[in-house]
Amino acid sequence: MKSNHPLLILVSALFISACGTLRNDRYQIYQDRAPDRNIDTRQIPDAIPRNEPRSKYGNPSSYRVNGHTYRVMKSSLGYHARGVASWYGEKFHGHRTASGEIYNMYAMTAAHKELPLPTWVRVTRLDNGRSVIVKVNDRGPFHDNRIIDLSWAAAKKLGITASGTGIVEIQAIDPRHYQANPAKVNKPAERLTTPALQYHLYLQAGAFISRNNAQRLLHRLQAALQIQNIRAVYSADKHLYRVRIGPLTNVDEADRLARQISHRGLAQPHIVID
Repeated sequence: MKSNHPLLILVSALFISACGTLRNDRYQIYQDRAPDRNIDTRQIPDAIPRNEPRSKYGNPSSYRVNGHTYRVMKSSLGYHARGVASWYGEKFHGHRTASGEIYNMYAMTAAHKELPLPTWVRVTRLDNGRSVIVKVNDRGPFHDNRIIDLSWAAAKKLGITASGTGIVEIQAIDPRHYQANPAKVNKPAERLTTPALQYHLYLQAGAFISRNNAQRLLHRLQAALQIQNIRAVYSADKHLYRVRIGPLTNVDEADRLARQISHRGLAQPHIVID
C-alpha cells in the first residue's frame, strides 16, 4: 500500500483510517492495540502549531468512504465542536496518512473527516479537563458516532486508551496567532488540566420543521425501544424540532441504541453533546 502515486496514497490512507476506526466497535472486525512496552507520554510534547501550506494530498473538495460523501472544509478558522473521540495505534504505525505523512502513534496527531490538512486543534476531555494540542494530518474516523481519531499518545494523555472512547471538545488553533512559551518548548509536556466541564450526551434520531413529524418519530421510537426518555425539543434558532433520546449514561449505551434504531430502519441517529 506504499505507492508514490498521489491518488493511490489518498485512497490507501482513507482505507487505513477507515479500518482504524472499526477497532473500537463491540463487534470488532479489525484489531488494533497499544504499544507492548511502557511509554511515559508525559515526556511527549504537544504538537506546536505552525503556519504550513495545505498538504498536496488529502484535501479534495469531497470524497466518499463506505457510501458516505464527506466535504473538506475550506478553512478551519473558528471551528469548535463536541463529540466522541476514538484512537488508533500499532496496527497503523508506519503507514502513510491521508496527508502523505507517516503515521507515528507516539506523535501528537489526529484524523478528522472534514478539517483541512494540516489543522492544529486543542482537544479537551470534558469529564476530566485534560487537554492536548494535536496536528490533524489524516482522514477518519469513519464511524457514524465519532468526531476525531487520536494517535495513541494523544489518547493516552487524555486517559481514553482503556475505554476506547472519550467525550471531547475540539477547538481549532490559528497558527498565526499562537504563541508558545519558549521556556517550555524543549521540556516535557505538562498536562493541562482544568475542572471537568458540564455536558449531557444524547442520541439525536431526527430533526423536523413539522412538530407532527417529530412526534410521529418519537412515538415510533417509544414503541420500538420501550423507553420513555425521548423528547422532541424545539430549537428556536434553527426552527427545528429535534427528536432526542437521553441524557444517556455513556457512549456504549448510545452506540447500542443507535444500532437498534438503524437495524430496525427507524432512523440514522447520531450522538450529540450539549
